[in-house]
This record gives sequence, C-alpha cells and structure tokens, in this order.
Amino acid sequence: MTASDPVRSSTLGFMSSQPRILLGIPVFNEAQYVADVLGEVRKYADDILVIDDGSTDETPLLLAAQQVEVIRHATNRGYGRSMQDMLRWAAFDGYDWLITMDCDRQHEPAAIPIFRDAISKDDSDVISGSRYLRHEADTDAPPADRRAINATMTAALNDRLGLQLTDAFCGFKAYRVAACASLELDVDGYDFPMQFWVQASCRGLRMTELPVRLIYNDPSRCFGGPLSDATHRQAVYEATLDRAIRRCGVADHIVGV
Repeated sequence: MTASDPVRSSTLGFMSSQPRILLGIPVFNEAQYVADVLGEVRKYADDILVIDDGSTDETPLLLAAQQVEVIRHATNRGYGRSMQDMLRWAAFDGYDWLITMDCDRQHEPAAIPIFRDAISKDDSDVISGSRYLRHEADTDAPPADRRAINATMTAALNDRLGLQLTDAFCGFKAYRVAACASLELDVDGYDFPMQFWVQASCRGLRMTELPVRLIYNDPSRCFGGPLSDATHRQAVYEATLDRAIRRCGVADHIVGV
C-alpha cells in the first residue's frame, strides 16, 4: 500500500454504516443561480454548507432564506480559502466526506449520487470529477484559453508527480476528510488545485477520477483581476506548482510514485 495506509486504517470502520457527507458550495456574486441551485442540491443532500466569499450582490439576502449553513467572508478571500474553510468545517463537525461543487450551473446536482456511489466503494481518498475523461455528445465547448491552460497544467502535474489525471481544475470533488487532515493548505486563489494535488500525492492519498458533464453556460465569464489574462494566470499556476513541490521536499517524478 502507500503512505495513506495509516489514514485508511483509522477510517475502515466508518463504512459499516452510512458515512456522514457534507455538501459544500463556494459562492461569489451568484444571485442569478444560488436559489435554484440550492433547490436542486437539496434533492440529493441533507447537510449543505455555503461559503459566501464576500458577495456584493443579493447573494447574502438570498442565502438568508435558505435552510443551509453559511460562512460569510467579509471580503473576497478567494476560491482556495473557501475550500480550506469547507474542509475545516467538515473535520470539526465530524463528517467523513466533503463533496464540493460550484454554484454557476456548471456542475449538475443530479451527479451527486454518482459521487456517493464512488464513496461507497471505499477505495479512494479523493474522487475528482473530470470533464475530459470521456466525450459526451451534449458537452459544451470550453473557452480556448481555459482548455489550453487546463491541459498544460494537468500534463505538468502528471509529468512531475507521476499521476494520471485528465482534469486538474474541476471543482466537483469528494474528499475523505480524515485523509485530508494532514494537508497544509494555504493557497487562497484559483491556483489552489496546484498545491492540493502536490500535497495529496506527497501524502500518498488515493485518487480516482469519474466523468462529469462539461458545461459552460457563460463562456464570457472571467476570473476577474490579473487572472483574467491567460498568460498571467498560467504563470501563477506554474509558480504555485513549483513552490508546492519544493515545499514537499521531494524531486520531480518521485512524488506519488
């Protein structure tokens, strides 16, 4: 087995009963979608946590009418910070798994049972959705720069860490909470996945991908700020990947092998 064996041995017993699963959703200015998305999510999840990352539109008012837990950032802290908060909440409140998804209708709540089925197999610590694992006839075409950067950074992770990922940036994921407890995650921005994959590989977490539908309702939607520039965005991702590998203190092609 791998370095994740101690984690697995400490959690083997939980599958004798239904695991406690928290559904986490980061939001930022999602007034257009939040009520409808949460209405759909409640069909498949009982425990829901929303991270309102400093929304300045009507999102906070709409969330106040929802029967969900909410953490509100006073200012926009970033996607990575929202991920860290969800993992900490899940660990503190004793959940076995955290499933995360976006609130912009690019992730289908109807796919939540697919993640539950994968969790029930009890053979992974990270179950990551992939929009490119298989081709579906009804998929949308992603913006060219996003697809190119995703492909480039996914290939870099695979080459440097010995992984076999097909989609490094999909936010539709399931995390075994106990397995993630040892990760030292502190990247607050959209470059969070670069740090996460390196640390997960370094700690020997078992990773699985499962196909999810590729949906882009608004191809013109941008990251905002400097990351809207594709060249700058890729440079940020590459720098974070380099730092994360150095921080783990292992050479390329050795992590995760």
